Amino acid sequence: MTTLTGKNKTADTAAPAGRGGPLHGLPWLVWRRNRTAFLLLAALTVVVCGYCLYQRAGVVDFVTRYGNDTRYAEKFDEAYKPVFDRLYALSGLPGILGIFLGAPLIAGEQEHGTVRLATTQSVARTRWIAATVLLPLLAVLVSTTLISLAFTALWSPANRLVNYGDWLGGTIFDITGPVPVAMALFLTALGIAVGMLVRRVVPAMVLTFVGAFGTSVVWDWIRVRLTDPRTATGPATRDFPHIPDTAINYDQWLGTSDGRLLGWGTCVDAKKEAVCLADKGVVHKIVEYFDLDQMAGMQWRGSALLLVLTALVVAFTVLWTRRRPL
Repeated sequence: MTTLTGKNKTADTAAPAGRGGPLHGLPWLVWRRNRTAFLLLAALTVVVCGYCLYQRAGVVDFVTRYGNDTRYAEKFDEAYKPVFDRLYALSGLPGILGIFLGAPLIAGEQEHGTVRLATTQSVARTRWIAATVLLPLLAVLVSTTLISLAFTALWSPANRLVNYGDWLGGTIFDITGPVPVAMALFLTALGIAVGMLVRRVVPAMVLTFVGAFGTSVVWDWIRVRLTDPRTATGPATRDFPHIPDTAINYDQWLGTSDGRLLGWGTCVDAKKEAVCLADKGVVHKIVEYFDLDQMAGMQWRGSALLLVLTALVVAFTVLWTRRRPL
Protein backbone atom coordinates (compact mmCIF):
# COMPACT_ATOMS: atom_id res chain seq x y z
CA MET A 1 0.00 0.00 0.00
CA THR A 2 2.80 2.38 0.89
CA THR A 3 4.58 1.74 -2.39
CA LEU A 4 1.39 2.22 -4.38
CA THR A 5 0.56 5.44 -2.59
CA GLY A 6 4.06 6.75 -3.24
CA LYS A 7 3.72 5.99 -6.92
CA ASN A 8 0.39 7.77 -7.08
CA LYS A 9 1.83 10.83 -5.41
CA THR A 10 4.72 10.87 -7.84
CA ALA A 11 2.32 10.62 -10.75
CA ASP A 12 0.14 13.40 -9.38
CA THR A 13 3.15 15.66 -8.89
CA ALA A 14 4.39 15.07 -12.42
CA ALA A 15 0.96 15.47 -13.99
CA PRO A 16 0.95 19.25 -14.37
CA ALA A 17 4.18 19.16 -16.37
CA GLY A 18 2.68 16.71 -18.79
CA ARG A 19 -0.77 18.18 -19.21
CA GLY A 20 -2.24 18.42 -22.68
CA GLY A 21 -3.18 21.44 -24.72
CA PRO A 22 -1.13 23.93 -26.72
CA LEU A 23 1.39 24.13 -23.86
CA HIS A 24 2.54 21.06 -21.97
CA GLY A 25 5.67 19.82 -20.29
CA LEU A 26 8.43 22.37 -19.87
CA PRO A 27 6.73 25.17 -21.88
CA TRP A 28 3.71 24.87 -19.60
CA LEU A 29 5.93 25.17 -16.51
CA VAL A 30 7.60 28.27 -17.95
CA TRP A 31 4.18 29.74 -18.70
CA ARG A 32 2.92 28.92 -15.20
CA ARG A 33 5.87 30.53 -13.44
CA ASN A 34 5.76 33.68 -15.57
CA ARG A 35 2.06 33.89 -16.42
CA THR A 36 1.60 37.27 -14.72
CA ALA A 37 4.22 38.88 -16.99
CA PHE A 38 2.83 37.11 -20.06
CA LEU A 39 -0.74 38.16 -19.31
CA LEU A 40 0.28 41.78 -18.69
CA LEU A 41 2.16 41.79 -21.99
CA ALA A 42 -0.85 40.34 -23.79
CA ALA A 43 -3.16 42.93 -22.21
CA LEU A 44 -0.81 45.77 -23.17
CA THR A 45 -0.69 44.47 -26.73
CA VAL A 46 -4.47 44.39 -27.02
CA VAL A 47 -4.87 47.89 -25.53
CA VAL A 48 -2.18 49.51 -27.69
CA CYS A 49 -3.34 47.85 -30.91
CA GLY A 50 -6.94 48.76 -30.21
CA TYR A 51 -6.01 52.37 -29.40
CA CYS A 52 -3.93 52.72 -32.58
CA LEU A 53 -6.65 51.31 -34.80
CA TYR A 54 -9.28 53.50 -33.13
CA GLN A 55 -7.22 56.68 -33.63
CA ARG A 56 -6.27 55.74 -37.18
CA ALA A 57 -9.78 56.52 -38.42
CA GLY A 58 -9.41 60.15 -37.32
CA VAL A 59 -5.91 60.45 -38.77
CA VAL A 60 -7.05 59.10 -42.13
CA ASP A 61 -10.00 61.50 -42.09
CA PHE A 62 -7.65 64.45 -41.43
CA VAL A 63 -5.33 63.41 -44.27
CA THR A 64 -8.30 62.95 -46.61
CA ARG A 65 -9.51 66.47 -45.81
CA TYR A 66 -6.21 68.38 -45.78
CA GLY A 67 -3.67 66.06 -47.36
CA ASN A 68 -0.41 64.62 -46.07
CA ASP A 69 1.34 67.95 -46.51
CA THR A 70 3.85 69.61 -44.19
CA ARG A 71 1.93 72.88 -44.55
CA TYR A 72 -0.72 71.39 -42.25
CA ALA A 73 1.71 69.89 -39.73
CA GLU A 74 0.93 72.52 -37.11
CA LYS A 75 -2.82 71.98 -37.46
CA PHE A 76 -2.31 68.23 -37.22
CA ASP A 77 -0.10 68.66 -34.18
CA GLU A 78 -2.79 70.64 -32.40
CA ALA A 79 -5.30 67.84 -32.97
CA TYR A 80 -3.20 64.71 -32.50
CA LYS A 81 -0.15 65.61 -30.43
CA PRO A 82 -1.65 64.11 -27.21
CA VAL A 83 -2.38 60.86 -29.07
CA PHE A 84 1.16 60.41 -30.32
CA ASP A 85 2.74 61.67 -27.11
CA ARG A 86 1.07 58.79 -25.28
CA LEU A 87 2.27 56.29 -27.84
CA TYR A 88 5.83 57.60 -27.82
CA ALA A 89 6.15 55.87 -24.45
CA LEU A 90 6.37 52.64 -26.46
CA SER A 91 10.00 53.49 -27.15
CA GLY A 92 10.69 52.36 -23.58
CA LEU A 93 8.93 49.00 -23.98
CA PRO A 94 12.05 47.01 -25.02
CA GLY A 95 13.88 48.18 -21.90
CA ILE A 96 10.89 47.36 -19.69
CA LEU A 97 10.73 43.85 -21.15
CA GLY A 98 14.43 43.34 -20.53
CA ILE A 99 14.18 44.54 -16.92
CA PHE A 100 10.90 42.99 -15.78
CA LEU A 101 10.65 39.89 -17.98
CA GLY A 102 14.20 38.98 -18.96
CA ALA A 103 16.23 39.72 -15.84
CA PRO A 104 14.08 37.77 -13.32
CA LEU A 105 13.59 34.76 -15.60
CA ILE A 106 16.59 32.64 -14.58
CA ALA A 107 17.73 34.80 -11.67
CA GLY A 108 14.44 34.13 -9.87
CA GLU A 109 14.90 30.38 -10.29
CA GLN A 110 18.45 30.61 -8.97
CA GLU A 111 17.51 32.84 -6.06
CA HIS A 112 14.78 30.45 -4.89
CA GLY A 113 16.77 27.30 -5.61
CA THR A 114 14.19 25.86 -8.00
CA VAL A 115 16.64 25.80 -10.89
CA ARG A 116 18.62 22.97 -9.29
CA LEU A 117 15.46 20.95 -8.81
CA ALA A 118 14.54 21.41 -12.47
CA THR A 119 17.98 20.60 -13.85
CA THR A 120 18.65 17.58 -11.63
CA GLN A 121 15.45 15.75 -12.62
CA SER A 122 15.02 13.64 -15.75
CA VAL A 123 14.77 16.83 -17.84
CA ALA A 124 17.97 17.58 -19.75
CA ARG A 125 19.52 20.94 -18.96
CA THR A 126 19.54 21.88 -22.64
CA ARG A 127 15.80 21.30 -22.90
CA TRP A 128 15.18 23.29 -19.75
CA ILE A 129 17.16 26.34 -20.88
CA ALA A 130 15.65 26.15 -24.37
CA ALA A 131 12.11 26.27 -22.99
CA THR A 132 12.99 28.91 -20.40
CA VAL A 133 14.53 31.27 -22.96
CA LEU A 134 12.59 30.62 -26.16
CA LEU A 135 9.03 30.87 -24.84
CA PRO A 136 9.50 34.41 -23.41
CA LEU A 137 11.32 35.49 -26.57
CA LEU A 138 8.44 34.12 -28.65
CA ALA A 139 5.96 36.10 -26.54
CA VAL A 140 8.06 39.24 -27.00
CA LEU A 141 8.30 38.62 -30.75
CA VAL A 142 4.54 38.27 -31.19
CA SER A 143 3.63 41.19 -28.93
CA THR A 144 6.09 43.73 -30.31
CA THR A 145 5.35 42.72 -33.90
CA LEU A 146 1.64 43.41 -33.41
CA ILE A 147 2.32 46.70 -31.62
CA SER A 148 4.74 47.82 -34.32
CA LEU A 149 2.27 46.98 -37.08
CA ALA A 150 -0.50 48.87 -35.29
CA PHE A 151 1.58 52.00 -34.68
CA THR A 152 3.02 51.94 -38.20
CA ALA A 153 -0.53 51.75 -39.57
CA LEU A 154 -1.40 54.84 -37.51
CA TRP A 155 1.70 56.82 -38.45
CA SER A 156 2.18 56.02 -42.14
CA PRO A 157 -0.88 57.88 -43.57
CA ALA A 158 0.38 61.09 -41.91
CA ASN A 159 4.13 60.52 -41.99
CA ARG A 160 4.77 64.11 -43.15
CA LEU A 161 2.59 65.53 -40.37
CA VAL A 162 3.47 63.51 -37.27
CA ASN A 163 6.21 65.27 -35.30
CA TYR A 164 6.43 67.76 -38.17
CA GLY A 165 7.73 65.03 -40.44
CA ASP A 166 10.75 64.18 -38.26
CA TRP A 167 11.01 60.40 -38.61
CA LEU A 168 14.71 60.16 -37.69
CA GLY A 169 14.76 61.96 -34.36
CA GLY A 170 14.45 58.70 -32.46
CA THR A 171 10.89 57.97 -31.42
CA ILE A 172 9.25 57.33 -34.79
CA PHE A 173 12.23 55.43 -36.14
CA ASP A 174 12.43 53.23 -33.06
CA ILE A 175 8.77 52.20 -32.76
CA THR A 176 7.94 51.47 -36.40
CA GLY A 177 8.97 48.66 -38.70
CA PRO A 178 11.27 45.91 -37.41
CA VAL A 179 13.26 48.08 -34.99
CA PRO A 180 11.08 47.72 -31.85
CA VAL A 181 10.86 43.96 -32.38
CA ALA A 182 14.62 43.52 -32.74
CA MET A 183 15.39 45.88 -29.86
CA ALA A 184 12.92 44.12 -27.56
CA LEU A 185 14.35 40.70 -28.40
CA PHE A 186 17.90 41.91 -27.77
CA LEU A 187 17.19 43.59 -24.44
CA THR A 188 15.09 40.65 -23.22
CA ALA A 189 17.88 38.24 -24.13
CA LEU A 190 20.37 40.57 -22.46
CA GLY A 191 18.26 40.63 -19.30
CA ILE A 192 18.08 36.82 -19.25
CA ALA A 193 21.86 36.54 -19.60
CA VAL A 194 22.53 39.15 -16.92
CA GLY A 195 20.15 37.41 -14.53
CA MET A 196 21.85 34.08 -15.17
CA LEU A 197 25.26 35.55 -14.32
CA VAL A 198 24.21 37.68 -11.33
CA ARG A 199 21.87 35.05 -9.76
CA ARG A 200 19.86 37.71 -7.89
CA VAL A 201 16.72 39.36 -9.23
CA VAL A 202 17.09 42.96 -8.03
CA PRO A 203 20.79 43.36 -8.98
CA ALA A 204 20.01 41.75 -12.34
CA MET A 205 17.21 44.23 -12.97
CA VAL A 206 19.46 47.16 -12.05
CA LEU A 207 22.25 45.96 -14.34
CA THR A 208 19.78 45.34 -17.16
CA PHE A 209 18.53 48.91 -16.74
CA VAL A 210 22.12 50.13 -17.08
CA GLY A 211 22.57 47.92 -20.14
CA ALA A 212 19.36 49.22 -21.71
CA PHE A 213 20.43 52.81 -21.12
CA GLY A 214 23.85 52.14 -22.61
CA THR A 215 22.23 50.46 -25.59
CA SER A 216 20.03 53.51 -26.20
CA VAL A 217 23.09 55.79 -26.17
CA VAL A 218 24.97 53.58 -28.64
CA TRP A 219 21.85 53.20 -30.78
CA ASP A 220 21.47 56.98 -31.07
CA TRP A 221 25.02 57.05 -32.46
CA ILE A 222 24.43 54.11 -34.81
CA ARG A 223 21.06 55.25 -36.18
CA VAL A 224 22.42 58.00 -38.45
CA ARG A 225 25.24 55.73 -39.62
CA LEU A 226 23.04 52.97 -40.99
CA THR A 227 23.32 54.49 -44.47
CA ASP A 228 25.11 57.34 -46.19
CA PRO A 229 23.31 60.69 -46.23
CA ARG A 230 22.40 62.21 -49.56
CA THR A 231 23.75 65.59 -50.58
CA ALA A 232 22.31 68.65 -52.26
CA THR A 233 24.77 71.20 -53.63
CA GLY A 234 24.23 74.82 -54.62
CA PRO A 235 26.35 77.89 -55.41
CA ALA A 236 27.93 79.79 -52.54
CA THR A 237 26.27 83.01 -53.64
CA ARG A 238 22.80 81.70 -52.75
CA ASP A 239 21.11 80.16 -49.73
CA PHE A 240 21.65 76.53 -48.86
CA PRO A 241 19.93 74.30 -51.43
CA HIS A 242 16.38 73.06 -50.92
CA ILE A 243 15.83 69.45 -49.87
CA PRO A 244 12.63 67.33 -50.21
CA ASP A 245 9.82 67.92 -47.75
CA THR A 246 10.17 64.33 -46.51
CA ALA A 247 13.89 64.74 -45.82
CA ILE A 248 15.67 65.33 -42.53
CA ASN A 249 18.45 67.92 -42.60
CA TYR A 250 21.49 66.14 -41.17
CA ASP A 251 24.32 68.64 -41.67
CA GLN A 252 25.42 71.64 -43.73
CA TRP A 253 28.83 72.47 -45.15
CA LEU A 254 30.69 75.04 -47.18
CA GLY A 255 32.71 73.48 -50.00
CA THR A 256 35.93 75.09 -51.24
CA SER A 257 37.43 74.94 -54.71
CA ASP A 258 40.15 72.55 -53.51
CA GLY A 259 37.65 70.07 -52.04
CA ARG A 260 37.76 71.07 -48.37
CA LEU A 261 34.60 71.18 -46.25
CA LEU A 262 34.13 74.05 -43.82
CA GLY A 263 31.50 74.38 -41.13
CA TRP A 264 28.31 76.10 -42.22
CA GLY A 265 28.87 78.88 -39.67
CA THR A 266 32.36 79.78 -40.88
CA CYS A 267 31.38 83.21 -42.18
CA VAL A 268 28.18 83.80 -40.21
CA ASP A 269 29.73 86.46 -37.98
CA ALA A 270 31.52 88.24 -40.81
CA LYS A 271 30.20 91.70 -41.69
CA LYS A 272 30.58 90.95 -45.37
CA GLU A 273 29.73 87.30 -45.82
CA ALA A 274 30.41 87.30 -49.57
CA VAL A 275 33.93 88.66 -49.06
CA CYS A 276 34.59 86.11 -46.31
CA LEU A 277 33.44 83.22 -48.48
CA ALA A 278 35.58 84.42 -51.39
CA ASP A 279 38.65 84.77 -49.17
CA LYS A 280 38.28 81.18 -47.98
CA GLY A 281 37.71 79.85 -51.49
CA VAL A 282 34.13 78.72 -50.85
CA VAL A 283 32.31 77.86 -54.07
CA HIS A 284 29.49 75.57 -52.89
CA LYS A 285 26.91 75.29 -50.15
CA ILE A 286 26.17 71.67 -49.32
CA VAL A 287 23.33 70.04 -47.38
CA GLU A 288 23.50 66.44 -46.18
CA TYR A 289 20.11 64.85 -45.58
CA PHE A 290 18.24 61.58 -45.11
CA ASP A 291 15.06 61.12 -47.12
CA LEU A 292 12.03 59.11 -46.08
CA ASP A 293 12.60 56.44 -48.72
CA GLN A 294 15.86 55.55 -46.93
CA MET A 295 14.06 54.81 -43.67
CA ALA A 296 13.10 51.18 -44.33
CA GLY A 297 16.61 50.20 -45.40
CA MET A 298 18.10 51.87 -42.34
CA GLN A 299 15.63 50.10 -40.06
CA TRP A 300 16.32 46.68 -41.52
CA ARG A 301 20.10 47.13 -41.30
CA GLY A 302 19.86 48.20 -37.69
CA SER A 303 17.45 45.38 -36.89
CA ALA A 304 19.74 42.82 -38.52
CA LEU A 305 22.56 44.01 -36.27
CA LEU A 306 20.35 43.72 -33.18
CA LEU A 307 19.16 40.25 -34.18
CA VAL A 308 22.74 39.05 -34.64
CA LEU A 309 23.56 40.36 -31.16
CA THR A 310 20.44 38.64 -29.81
CA ALA A 311 21.53 35.32 -31.31
CA LEU A 312 24.99 35.71 -29.78
CA VAL A 313 23.57 36.49 -26.34
CA VAL A 314 21.17 33.52 -26.49
CA ALA A 315 23.98 31.21 -27.65
CA PHE A 316 26.15 32.43 -24.77
CA THR A 317 23.32 31.79 -22.30
CA VAL A 318 22.75 28.25 -23.56
CA LEU A 319 26.45 27.36 -23.56
CA TRP A 320 26.99 28.84 -20.10
CA THR A 321 24.10 26.89 -18.58
CA ARG A 322 25.31 23.66 -20.18
CA ARG A 323 28.88 23.95 -18.91
CA ARG A 324 28.61 25.85 -15.65
CA PRO A 325 26.78 25.02 -12.43
CA LEU A 326 23.54 26.88 -11.89
